Amino acid sequence: MRNMGLFLLSLSVVALLFVGCEKEGTPQVEEPDPDPIPEASSWDVIQQRILDQRCIDCHVSGSSFADQSDLILTADVAYEQLVGRAPKNAAAKADNLLLVGTDGLPSLLTSYLWEKINVRDQEHFFADHPQYGAQMPVGSESLTNGELDYIKEWILAGAPREEYVADVALLEDSSRYELPDFEPLAPPANGIQLHVEPFDVAPNYEREFYYYEPLNNAEPLYVNQIEISMRRGSHHFIAYRIQDNMPSALLPTAGVIRDIRDENGIYDVNVLATTLYHSFVAGTQWPLLNYHFPPGVALEIPANVKFDLNPHYVNRGNETFQGEIYTNFHTVDRASVEHVAKILQLNNFDINLPPNQVTTLSKSFTFGGRRHIFQMFSHAHQFMTEFRVYVIGGDRDGDLVYITYDWEHPPILEFDPPLTLEAGEGLRLETTYDNWTDRTLNFGLLSEDEMMILFGAYYLD
Repeated sequence: MRNMGLFLLSLSVVALLFVGCEKEGTPQVEEPDPDPIPEASSWDVIQQRILDQRCIDCHVSGSSFADQSDLILTADVAYEQLVGRAPKNAAAKADNLLLVGTDGLPSLLTSYLWEKINVRDQEHFFADHPQYGAQMPVGSESLTNGELDYIKEWILAGAPREEYVADVALLEDSSRYELPDFEPLAPPANGIQLHVEPFDVAPNYEREFYYYEPLNNAEPLYVNQIEISMRRGSHHFIAYRIQDNMPSALLPTAGVIRDIRDENGIYDVNVLATTLYHSFVAGTQWPLLNYHFPPGVALEIPANVKFDLNPHYVNRGNETFQGEIYTNFHTVDRASVEHVAKILQLNNFDINLPPNQVTTLSKSFTFGGRRHIFQMFSHAHQFMTEFRVYVIGGDRDGDLVYITYDWEHPPILEFDPPLTLEAGEGLRLETTYDNWTDRTLNFGLLSEDEMMILFGAYYLD
């Protein structure tokens, strides 16, 4: 039964220690820790302890990330690149932001760098500045509260290069911002709201199901903003569209939960069969998502759309908890839409990960025509340690355009301007997994199986 279910599914979807010898009667002289570049100022602290550790993997000369942002953060140029310079991002530049200014408090309020790294104010970032792109660092954990406080104090002091203006003890705070508790979303002024009402997730169990909700919209809808709010414990939520060619015998009953697995973990083949007729519309692994499409771009929701909503919750505790999900699709008039967004979905179902071994898988995808990609994000499970995406073909062949080390909350990367790929060019997915178990891992739905998927969005000429 499980093999049949997986078959159907595959169709659809440092420390350096120094020891010295002490001679009897010889005075002991304590050597200072080696430091090739002494920290002579707060800027040096930021460079060596934050930028060098968290940023220069991407913001280095020659990388696609540096080209995209026009920002290099290696020690030889980082200060000149940041201080007193306008950002490349068109929306931030139009808002008269600088990457970092030298006017103290006013500069904190007009700093594009601060907007991008201040995860503690992410609700403001995504709600008020949707065109500023993703928060940084992309693909890994946010800066610690101590790192954020240190950079903040430096900006408030006028962002000097040569002085100590912030207490290094701030960096001892290694805590990180945590998302707020779940709250229902207010319905959109223009658009629709979908709600998966509270449901139980049993202890030591992964609950995943489909929930059919026909919209009965007489005309197509054009979506330029998507909000999703989920109770904690979610692995993912996806809103699928049921294709028009689904046999009537498979069409589910509206408002009824269809569990993919029973309480014993056995797959329901009849439920899995419906996945053959699913088309991805929207989804996230973030507990709270507020995504705006670029200006003039919207996703078309066809008339009389049939949504099949797909929550997946994981309970590794010993008590039952509840899941719940709200989704808002904000809509605009068709006349304001210059480009209709299309969904990017690249899957690798050929996954074989030997036990107790690190394995890297690669798969390439070539496109038949020009496309302008403006968004991408990865999807994998708990054994993934790194997910990379490279351009193949053309002038940018080999450019790294996406990377993450976070399987639970992968970043949503936005391209402004879009990443344009011509006919015959494409993308190569390269994903590394650490299978620490004693069993071979294959493609599968459970978080204890694995996946290798790149989602995103693009438009055509």
